[in-house]
Amino acid sequence: MSLHQLYAVLLAGGLVLLASIAAARTATKLGLPGLLLFLALGVLLGEDVLGIDFDDAQLAQLLGTTALAIILVEGGLSTRWSDIRRLMLPSALLSVLGVAVSVAITASGAHLLLGLDWQLSLLLGAIVSSTDAAAVFSVLRALPLPRRVAGLVEAESGFNDAPTVILVIVFSTGVTDLPDPLSIAGQIGFELVAGAAIGLAIGWAGTAALRFVALPASGLYPLATVGLGVIAFAAAGAVHASGFLAAYLTGLLLGNAVLPHRAATRSFAEGIGWLAQIGLFVMLGLLVTPSELPAALLPAVIIGLVLLLVARPVSVAACLTPFRMGWRHQAFIAWAGLRGAVPIVLATYPIVAAVPGSHQLLNIVFVLVVIFTLIQGPTLPLIARLLRITQPHQAREVEIEAAPLNVLAADLLTLTIPSGSRMNGVEIFELRLPKPSIVTLIIRDGDTLVPEPDTPLREGDEVLIVTTPATRAEVENRLRAVGRGGRLAQWHDGRGEAGPAPRRIGREPQPLSDASRAAVPALVRAREAVASWWAGVTPKGLQRDEP
Repeated sequence: MSLHQLYAVLLAGGLVLLASIAAARTATKLGLPGLLLFLALGVLLGEDVLGIDFDDAQLAQLLGTTALAIILVEGGLSTRWSDIRRLMLPSALLSVLGVAVSVAITASGAHLLLGLDWQLSLLLGAIVSSTDAAAVFSVLRALPLPRRVAGLVEAESGFNDAPTVILVIVFSTGVTDLPDPLSIAGQIGFELVAGAAIGLAIGWAGTAALRFVALPASGLYPLATVGLGVIAFAAAGAVHASGFLAAYLTGLLLGNAVLPHRAATRSFAEGIGWLAQIGLFVMLGLLVTPSELPAALLPAVIIGLVLLLVARPVSVAACLTPFRMGWRHQAFIAWAGLRGAVPIVLATYPIVAAVPGSHQLLNIVFVLVVIFTLIQGPTLPLIARLLRITQPHQAREVEIEAAPLNVLAADLLTLTIPSGSRMNGVEIFELRLPKPSIVTLIIRDGDTLVPEPDTPLREGDEVLIVTTPATRAEVENRLRAVGRGGRLAQWHDGRGEAGPAPRRIGREPQPLSDASRAAVPALVRAREAVASWWAGVTPKGLQRDEP
């Protein structure tokens, strides 16, 4: 490639990226998942419209698998362990047993209704039985849902890629060459257990390294975090374990660990996740031939209806009924099983394996994803309201960032109070932060003030808090609890649920422990250092209010 050709490629890539960002904004306004417009952009660039010829299924498989790994790392980083820790068993059951039930029902429907042979029917059932993490994360996190419901669907979408990939690879070998069911179950079990072990091990080691090794620049923390997720994916794949599960669990551990610059890390991961989604969906749009899609319309609608109205509800009921989950929640979870890039990427596996009729499967899967994303995505808010499971007044999460103050042996937390947070109106003393912790500064509407104990917090405030590494996790849990439950949130309630009012708002002063007394000078120096630093960087016209 010449330098001139490189310029042309970079120019085209930049224009496609900007067009995709504009498409994402448009999709958000319309209440649609952005993947639809990304796919449409890829189709528009394809051979039947603008003439870009791309039909390399093997390259699409490799690039698509890499993009899915990055998306799952980002999904793990942005998932709160407190939201899914009690849902690990039902989500794992839904990801394994639920997938098996869905594959069996969908494959039977394809064989009986479409007349496909059993190999293509099983492949089709396995390909479309996996929910898509990118689609689920982008849609569900915009809805005020109970954390039990949203967390379960998110965890399922992070876990169920692994079993479906294994089944697709197994079924691509041919029905007559299939191992017995016990061998298949053993293979799935090994890949899941080994992938989970590798993901947890790399996540634990990465947490220890990033927590105790000071990197020379804050921008290196996001790179290291995402790099660890990619390492987990590759390491698991190298030993024939589940790389998708390893990548998700590594991201989950790192995203919930007490690490410096977590907000910046999540923002970086979100950006690279969007880049992976855009590239993936545009590439998949390029892969299909639009003139072949009309023939796949009727089969896609038939299989989609079997999946949406029979296979998915039956699999959800079979897996979640033992956990006493109500029918309303089950119905919503069944409807929220969005398909996206994962089924289309999986549809390239039988093409690479030269399975007869596999190109027909790709077209069916592509049309199914487009049609049923258009049906399910925009109707999720309506379904949630009809089933009466929404929580319209649910408080939004506060955003907390942390930077180490190594010289002072303290941590500086920055807290952003979003619109709708129940922290609005709470006075400083009502935060009841564990000692020793100090609220040092509030930035409000461009002005700065040093707060008094009775200073109320407001939406949009940026609050600076100095604490010690030993109490930092407790401070963050307390701040999130107040953000969710208001001033009456339980002291030790890490979930942030509102509890009964305490018997006494005030309490007698208690003597400081030796550890707290020893930390006070460091906190005082930290407060003075922060105030001095802020005075030096505050632009003219933003005056610091004296207490």
